[in-house]
Amino acid sequence: MAGVPEIRIRVRNTAPARADGDFVLYWMTSFRRLRWNFALDRAIELAQEHKRPLVVLDALRCDYPWASDRIHRFVLDGMAEKQQELAASCVSYFPYVEPTAGSGKGLLEKLGKQACAVVTDDFPAFFIPRIVESAAKKLGVRFEAVDSNGLLPLRAAGAAYPTAYAFRRLLQKQLPNYFGELPHGNPLARLDLPRLAAHPAKAAGRWPEATAEELAAEGSLRGLPIDHHVGTASLRGSERAAQSALRSFLSEKLSDYSDERNEPEKDATSGLSPYLHFGHISTHQIFHDLMAQEQWNETKLSVRPTGSREGWWGVRAPVEAFLDQLITWREVGFNAAAHLSRFDSYDALPEWALRTLRKHERDDRTWTYSLGDFAGARTHDPLWNAAQRQLVREGRLHNYLRMLWGKKILEWSATPEEALEIMIELNNRYALDGRDPNSYSGIFWCLGRYDRPWGPERPVFGTVRYMSSENTARKISVKGYLRKYGSANELFA
Repeated sequence: MAGVPEIRIRVRNTAPARADGDFVLYWMTSFRRLRWNFALDRAIELAQEHKRPLVVLDALRCDYPWASDRIHRFVLDGMAEKQQELAASCVSYFPYVEPTAGSGKGLLEKLGKQACAVVTDDFPAFFIPRIVESAAKKLGVRFEAVDSNGLLPLRAAGAAYPTAYAFRRLLQKQLPNYFGELPHGNPLARLDLPRLAAHPAKAAGRWPEATAEELAAEGSLRGLPIDHHVGTASLRGSERAAQSALRSFLSEKLSDYSDERNEPEKDATSGLSPYLHFGHISTHQIFHDLMAQEQWNETKLSVRPTGSREGWWGVRAPVEAFLDQLITWREVGFNAAAHLSRFDSYDALPEWALRTLRKHERDDRTWTYSLGDFAGARTHDPLWNAAQRQLVREGRLHNYLRMLWGKKILEWSATPEEALEIMIELNNRYALDGRDPNSYSGIFWCLGRYDRPWGPERPVFGTVRYMSSENTARKISVKGYLRKYGSANELFA
């Protein structure tokens, strides 16, 4: 196996590896997949180097922010699949589901004391950086965090980029250096590692391994101290589900992507965002499979890094459009999370946006709504209400309507700071792809990030780009969408 690139490995403490350890531990937190995963590749490298078994710890706590049946079920789907797939493998899988807040405390330290080294996922958002930093202080053995987030390594940029155009130019300059550095598509195939004599769950003692029944059963959620008001979504998690969604998109939807992706009544988007967020699929695989289908090679690249959205890849228009979403717009969010201080705070908006929003902060608002009003889709606007209902029911929101959704929250909130808090709360509570750097990009774009000033200057918005439901309904067809997600009590134009 080729080595994991050094730029993707961050050593998080000063402790050495332990030559007499019982196993190498991979603490899986964000890249919940057994394929196309640099962190798993690195753990395998260390296990081979030390000639020791590999243990994968997949622990689901119950007190993470916005913990709910919806999020838990999506994660548990993937855990159940991994448990089944690794049952006959030389890799030992240890799924742990915390029954009460704090029950899992000490598990990682306990396993770390038995390990030669510990590897984890280097994900730059949500609560992951905090728990990795905490673990680094407690583990007395070499501890590495590995970046398997996107095509461009997080550390390759070196700074946060203020616009998608500037970041796209960076990508066009840098990406050719990394096309040859892919994680392994199936690293467990023909893997020969020593098997663990005793399962670490026994050594861990008070942290029992989750059974197949517990991982699969809907009823197992009821006894957990999580939000049961946010119910499970019809979309289910797991690598297998993600692979199915990718195949369906490439074979049935890609050709219409340019023309129909902004139409909420068309099923033209990839549907991969939740799977990317939960780590059930990798950007590397999506890129590899897409470009293999297109029979693409690097000779088709444009020579000049212009920053243009079209033409650089040298492929069909719908493929160019999808690559810009998958790589530019997704990874610019990861760039902000990795390099912009407090990237998810109001003060992290660009200075021009802060200035114009501050100027119009006290403007009269025709309508103002509370968090409860927004959550319950109780506004005067049928299209906005329909979008909110889709989010609550299904855990997803069409990307074009998500922009309108955020713009209206800004318009109908008492202050722009309150609007940001409401957007984050609703998105992270209900959306399967919430809590993700890419998701934060969409929210902050509504307030001016990655954008520029737009005239004319308007009340509340200032020079932040304005959107209206009326203009949206003129640009795209929404009557079918309103019928599906609207309320009989609302009158539709």
